[in-house]
Amino acid sequence: MDIGLFKAPIFIQFIFGILGGIGPEVDNLIFMKRTTDRLFGDDYRWSVLGAGGAQMPLAATASQMGGNVRVGLEDSLFISRGKLATSNAGQVAKVRRIVEELGCEVATPDEAREILHLKGGGQVGF
Repeated sequence: MDIGLFKAPIFIQFIFGILGGIGPEVDNLIFMKRTTDRLFGDDYRWSVLGAGGAQMPLAATASQMGGNVRVGLEDSLFISRGKLATSNAGQVAKVRRIVEELGCEVATPDEAREILHLKGGGQVGF
């Protein structure tokens, strides 16, 4: 940002639990969030991806810290311990229930596109 390659607000995706990467512990999430706060102040939006069994616990924690969440079969094949998920939709529905039960709001698809400054499917050339 200092040399003008991109403008604020930027989007940061924290990824935890990938082989060779940072572990999926809450302490690591807090460390990454504090580091990003120090580097970018409030000129960013952020989201958490927790691989495998860390997907839902890290999503819940991130939602309580003011972050956004990402879930899906590309990150975890399970909907709960030992039970395979049948679709991304099932994981999205579960994380939505968790986040709302913890008192947070979930953006609609249109709101998410606006927050992230995305065009939407109807405005792409493919």
